[in-house]
Amino acid sequence: MKFSTSSVVAIAALAGSAAAFAPSAQSLNRITSSLSMSTEVAEESKKRVTKKEKRLQFMKTETFHRRGFKDVREGVEKSMEEQFKSQLVDELTSNDFVLERDGVKVFLAKDFGFCWGVERSIALAYEAVEHFPGKTVHITNELIHNPEVNDKLHDMDVQFIEKLGEGKKDFSNVNDGDVVILPAFGASFEEMSMMNDKNVDIIDTTCPWVSKVWNTVDQHQKKGLTSVIHGKYAHEETVATISFCEDYICVKDMKEAEMVVDYILNGGDKEAFLKYFENAVSKDFDPDTMLDKVGLANQTTMYKKETRAIGQMMQKAMMKKFGPVDAKDHYWEFDTICDATQERQDAIHELVEKSDDLGLDFILVVGGWDSSNTAHLLEIPQKAGVRSFHINKSDCIGADNTITHRTMAGEIVTEKFIEDWGKDVVMGVTSGASTPDKAVQDSLSSIFLLKKVHAGED
Repeated sequence: MKFSTSSVVAIAALAGSAAAFAPSAQSLNRITSSLSMSTEVAEESKKRVTKKEKRLQFMKTETFHRRGFKDVREGVEKSMEEQFKSQLVDELTSNDFVLERDGVKVFLAKDFGFCWGVERSIALAYEAVEHFPGKTVHITNELIHNPEVNDKLHDMDVQFIEKLGEGKKDFSNVNDGDVVILPAFGASFEEMSMMNDKNVDIIDTTCPWVSKVWNTVDQHQKKGLTSVIHGKYAHEETVATISFCEDYICVKDMKEAEMVVDYILNGGDKEAFLKYFENAVSKDFDPDTMLDKVGLANQTTMYKKETRAIGQMMQKAMMKKFGPVDAKDHYWEFDTICDATQERQDAIHELVEKSDDLGLDFILVVGGWDSSNTAHLLEIPQKAGVRSFHINKSDCIGADNTITHRTMAGEIVTEKFIEDWGKDVVMGVTSGASTPDKAVQDSLSSIFLLKKVHAGED
């Protein structure tokens, strides 16, 4: 037990009037020593620099860049407009998100495509290449989950850091004087620290919404909470987020969250629990002690309704275990789903709800197959029983009336596309937050052409 300074003084004062109860000099020394040690621990705790604080220190160096380069901005903006802009999509948005052409009627979701965080990331990367001519430019991962953007970076001679498996990468080719781009998903604290120690220029394109999650888990650590991350443990963004945690567990869906809640309330087979989550927990994770106080955060592109349901379930579990009064000391939550993700989910919900009235034959979801936010857009029509396809580019639509698409289970399959050429095709379309409008235009153009060809045959 540790005593405050006032307690020690009070005990000493009692010595004169109640000698029988006065502590010995040896006891007082022990108490004072304990107080001193307690103060030292407290001071040491204050001095301890968190990972977030270290990252902020990195950001203050002259070689850390987050604001781009004005000297090349005008040229980059023009290049991006040429690469990503779509006259067809502009026509759709200006015509109340509806367009009819060549026997195809298209309903565009009212929120779709590039978010400002993705556009910012691309602009920063392109500006870096232009600003450092003659320098070797590396990137620690795909900039975003979009094949056209990453192909463009390859064409610009950006060197993608080689992945070695098991989360490891080969940084041996990064030399003094090089330039290193950190992608929109962010980079792990360890990667940032390593780059900070090298003589390189760092271009940080991390989406501010991802940084917001890092701030949240930093608060978890300060409050003594275990971070429960709703996300896929191997996803680049989640890998970056957990690197800012001390104690954490990742749950990818409601089923895994239910397993965690069941352990909180009932305990169970610890060995089996740790075996199941072996790749999704921090080192030396102990569910018997580390699940008593938890904070919820998420991969910013997850399905918001599921994150919300997980949060409600965990809050109820803490109320049941510790009572409604004390539950607030055992569960903490802050909304870290990005606005763009939520807006695009709401917009496709609206399309799905109107699908019968609009007479939709299917909904097309355009975006990178590795894109988490795009995959969650597919889930919404799929779970509602609306025929839908997730493609990553226009090449997925075959001239033989087939479509190659990614299923909810993550499989890439090819099947018959248009079922009835005897009538107009009526379709909905949306795109992920990392998908340029040009990719939507190219996909729609392929469908228009397919319809014209088959109309001619008829």
